[in-house]
Amino acid sequence: MSMMRIPILLASAALASACAQAAPAPNAQNGQTSAVFAGGCFWCTESDFDKIPGVISTTSGYIGGKVRNPTYNQVSAGGTGHIEAVKVVYDPRRVSYAALAERFFRTVDPLDAGGQFCDRGYQYRSALFVTPQQRAAAQAAKAKAAAALRKPLATLILPAATFYPAEGYHQDYYKKNSVKYRFYRWNCGRDARLKQVWGDAAGK
Repeated sequence: MSMMRIPILLASAALASACAQAAPAPNAQNGQTSAVFAGGCFWCTESDFDKIPGVISTTSGYIGGKVRNPTYNQVSAGGTGHIEAVKVVYDPRRVSYAALAERFFRTVDPLDAGGQFCDRGYQYRSALFVTPQQRAAAQAAKAKAAAALRKPLATLILPAATFYPAEGYHQDYYKKNSVKYRFYRWNCGRDARLKQVWGDAAGK
């Protein structure tokens, strides 16, 4: 667990007890579909995707590990094989998977193989978890990002796996605890590093 997140999470203990049950993941329906992206801290990844027109909902969670129904403490300690990620439900009539994948790369440091920003460890790696139908677009987005940076990228492209929604107090954290969230994001150096990597294209 990042040391910078510990005081913020301790301050949210009341919310944790009130929301002990994992929030259900939204179902893709009525022409909607879903995709899973891992960009380090899932609070930040939720915030970044919620700004995109055509995105209907985002859910923080865990994916890629071998432990059933993992908890935040287990995943952040690095013992389950899961990665913090966000399930994005979107309307493909308004935004394509390819567009989401391209935008995703501008919200992460794809050069970092050790985590993201101040959050270190495999559980904070950047990754796209793809279905067979999404793989080609994900690979194309990665290739485009690599060409723009003129460097090999560390971001993983992994097969879709069981997605476990995180505890309720993590969902929409950036809205429910906006001051603590903004302090965490600034203190973690996320936007400063994105500016270094992507320049004016950061987050776009």
